[in-house]
Amino acid sequence: MVSDKFRRQLRQEANLWRTEGLIDAQLYEQLSERYQFNRLETAARDRFVMILLGLGSILIGLGTISFVAANWQELPRNGKVTLLLSLFIGVNIAGFYLWRRPNGAQQRLGHGFLLLGAIILGANMGLMGQMFHISGPFYELLLAWGVGVLAMAYSLRLTSLSVLAIIIIGLGYWSFWWNWEGASWSNSYYYEEFSWSSQMGQHMPLLASLMFVPLAYWCRSRVIFGLAAIAVISSLEANLRPLSLGLFNLFSLKSTGIVLAIALALPPALLWGYDDSLWVYSDLNRVPKPNQIFPASWQGGSWGGSFRPLARRLALVFLGVVLYLSSSLWFWGVLSKMSSAEQSARVTWFPLVDVVILSGLAIFAWLRLLWLTRSLRTRREEILTTIAIGIFICFMAGIPVWHLTVQPIPLLATFIGNVLLFLLAAALMRQGLAQAERSAFWGGMMLLIVRILTWFVLSATGLVFKSLLFILCGITAIAIGLWFERYVHTLEIKN
Repeated sequence: MVSDKFRRQLRQEANLWRTEGLIDAQLYEQLSERYQFNRLETAARDRFVMILLGLGSILIGLGTISFVAANWQELPRNGKVTLLLSLFIGVNIAGFYLWRRPNGAQQRLGHGFLLLGAIILGANMGLMGQMFHISGPFYELLLAWGVGVLAMAYSLRLTSLSVLAIIIIGLGYWSFWWNWEGASWSNSYYYEEFSWSSQMGQHMPLLASLMFVPLAYWCRSRVIFGLAAIAVISSLEANLRPLSLGLFNLFSLKSTGIVLAIALALPPALLWGYDDSLWVYSDLNRVPKPNQIFPASWQGGSWGGSFRPLARRLALVFLGVVLYLSSSLWFWGVLSKMSSAEQSARVTWFPLVDVVILSGLAIFAWLRLLWLTRSLRTRREEILTTIAIGIFICFMAGIPVWHLTVQPIPLLATFIGNVLLFLLAAALMRQGLAQAERSAFWGGMMLLIVRILTWFVLSATGLVFKSLLFILCGITAIAIGLWFERYVHTLEIKN
């Protein structure tokens, strides 16, 4: 949809072109009819009226809420329930009616009412529980509220409601995890509590992938997919933490190294091996063009979008963060202390169900990826990149196991982490130069600069030397940035 600002600017320029003789009256009329110049003033008036109506509705709503709050205790229970349900149903019906209107201003107002209805849903659930004396932890309210908003998002295919649902469920999960983590040390049976909220929290990585990833395809939103990937990875890392503190033994070896290897290797393996055809229909008989890894039918279905590039960018971000941490001697010292700590709490094995399922999906995705790269005409560069990422993941899984279960190797682990970090930075910069991708080039550059600055900041050098180093890095970044932009401009002209 073309914005009113663009149409107004286009009308001004078109009038100027017609005055200067660059276009004739017929072409101007065609532009006027196409972009509806005659409705600009009407649209501005309608927008002003909708703003007044919205402001008035907000004031009326605040007044109504204040009146109800002042007389809330005097209202009977049936009156309270009727009032809450009427408010929720009325706001959502009004929002749905306006959202289906063709007018843009009315659609935006209806969109706002639908968001307000989602917020009212949470307030109604809390007040209903208070009226009927339904007690429970706060995270149960957040999780139930988030599931309700998620159902609204699926039914309306709205990105805003989807983002709101992910945020609410995320807040509920982290509230649960905070209580879960805090109570585990004082109550050894806390992990054995069986309830819908505890099971939802313990299996959030798997549930998040089932709830949010299909919603991203349903709404055709990369924002939802990015938040879904972050939710899956962050909940997986959080649920693995209690299992990595030496709380049980596995094959007479400390479990910390094995669990840490899973925590460091499984997320990038899942993200890099992700395939859109796992969720949408794909035509395996279609051969891709030489300049693309997969056919268009595999890239997000009929709407032509693909979440695979975003998943791989997130995998590279995760790799960069982990390699930055592993390039420090402090990181391996902290892991050694965590491994030697003795804990007495007991933990159930329920979170391992998610680990097993997600690990199986990662292995299946990589086997399928290797089969496709061998059976289809895939570019040699793409094959080498996948092999390199696989080697990185193997190192990230093998070093913690050796360091924490066989023999501590902090110096060698730090050296390998620095080597892998510089190789990743160099590969990103090379890809940025070869394909004129600013994000890849500057990602590798920032990774390299941050690691060098960390070396010198933590070293025992003088403050004057550190200040000169910061100035030198700033000048170097500016010079490289100007050179890269000039290079990209020259490459675009050649293409």
